[in-house]
Amino acid sequence: MFHKALTDIFPDPPTDLDPEALDEARVPEHIAVIMDGNGRWAKKRALNRLRGHKAGIEAVRETIRCASDAGVRYLTVYAFSTENWKRPDDEVVGLMNLFAKTMLAEVDGLDEENVRVRTIGDLSLLPEDTRAAFGRAWDQTCGNTGMTLNVAVNYGSREEIMRAVRAVADAAVAAAGRGEARDVTPELFERGLYTAGIPDPDLVIRTSGEHRISNFLLWQVAYAEFYVTDVLWPDFDRYELLRALLDFQHRDRRFGGVR
Repeated sequence: MFHKALTDIFPDPPTDLDPEALDEARVPEHIAVIMDGNGRWAKKRALNRLRGHKAGIEAVRETIRCASDAGVRYLTVYAFSTENWKRPDDEVVGLMNLFAKTMLAEVDGLDEENVRVRTIGDLSLLPEDTRAAFGRAWDQTCGNTGMTLNVAVNYGSREEIMRAVRAVADAAVAAAGRGEARDVTPELFERGLYTAGIPDPDLVIRTSGEHRISNFLLWQVAYAEFYVTDVLWPDFDRYELLRALLDFQHRDRRFGGVR
């Protein structure tokens, strides 16, 4: 259900977009976003990569507000992968500082908008200040009932799947041999995932024109629809999100069946 009038959510659309064509009954419940292209955006402007990441914060901010207003119940943003530690030290340190500063700056506004903030991934390797910022966001917003914002940080889907496997194995050991392999159901396995209790994404958006999943939600996106745009992440705005939503609502989702 839209939380604002479409003219308020999309006040100045390009001539080729009609916000009134958006069907509130077909807005995806869960959108996952692979935010790609910050570095290329900066390079095109002869800036360092961290400037690109800072520019991408505005796109994150606008996407959160617009998705919430449009009735999206869950938004998952891929902020930092387990592979991103391989980047230059100054970029990694800058990103960690940026996460902390941004989370602290934004949490009051998100709280006022009834957004619940949580993280998925292994936060144990993050600097203390960054962990504390995410912790404060969770503590302050955990009782909110609006859209849930999942920030995937130090997240890798293969690691997540192995974590779930270990949890299932530990449960079998605890059962002292009383369980059998056939007793392991998808529902039991999913309890060990970071996303336990969250519906699978309906729509995955990837910016910058790349056609890769990049170790993101491998289990959860089994039946998701994919939308790839050449737009670099810092240039992704509410109207680019509208394009993705309009494209999604024309998809015929069969989930392996025949229609």
